[in-house]
Amino acid sequence: MAKAASSRITAPRKMASTKPDLRLVEAGIDRAATVEAAVLAAAPVAPPPALKHTGGGASQTTAARVRSLLKEARALALEQVESLETALQDAAEIAAEIADGGDAYPVGTREMASRLASDLPAKAEAIRAIVKRLH
Repeated sequence: MAKAASSRITAPRKMASTKPDLRLVEAGIDRAATVEAAVLAAAPVAPPPALKHTGGGASQTTAARVRSLLKEARALALEQVESLETALQDAAEIAAEIADGGDAYPVGTREMASRLASDLPAKAEAIRAIVKRLH
């Protein structure tokens, strides 16, 4: 026998609320308002003071100060390049001593020192030529 359709009445299903949960939004608004208040309460940022050189009593324009600083930076860079040139010459001398040191030095070290002794003076001379050409 076939069972008859159930005549049992069921309670209506609960439907998801269509009303949005504003608690998260409200909390976000509170945080945003707090941050905004903190930003507005902060002291205004003052523009940087004009760059002026105080040496010699006379003030310089920003452009003149930039030129002066650039000139100083180039002089310092030249000193460092000259220091590198000297260091390469010194390293070449040490390498030549090791290359001529005989059996006291390991074979691979003597060979590498020999190559450095011949290469480093040429590198130092190339650096010297570049500096002379630019200055």
